Amino acid sequence: MPVAALSHVVAHGQMVFVSGVLGTDAAGTLIGDTVEEQTARAFANLRLALAAVEADLINVVQVRVFLADCADLAEMNHAYVSAFGKHRPARTTVGGQLALGAKIEIDCIAIR
Repeated sequence: MPVAALSHVVAHGQMVFVSGVLGTDAAGTLIGDTVEEQTARAFANLRLALAAVEADLINVVQVRVFLADCADLAEMNHAYVSAFGKHRPARTTVGGQLALGAKIEIDCIAIR
């Protein structure tokens, strides 16, 4: 994840807060041209952030998804379900312009 003026993950007691992640590689380059590809990569980045504080996606209780284009909702949902399986945290999805021209950004709250 690229260097930024923020903490990528903060653990406070049992609570874990992960800042918004994009579908980028370690150098900050977007991976994939589709929202599904970028969503899959964003979830890989979420897993890395959660693992740093000994948590995983199963610990996630709330997710916020930011889409550059809300017309991509169905495609994003496909990758979202692939990542979470049967686990269904609370979720908010909103649209708007994103950093780096990304198609998706995801943040979350987890309980360890």
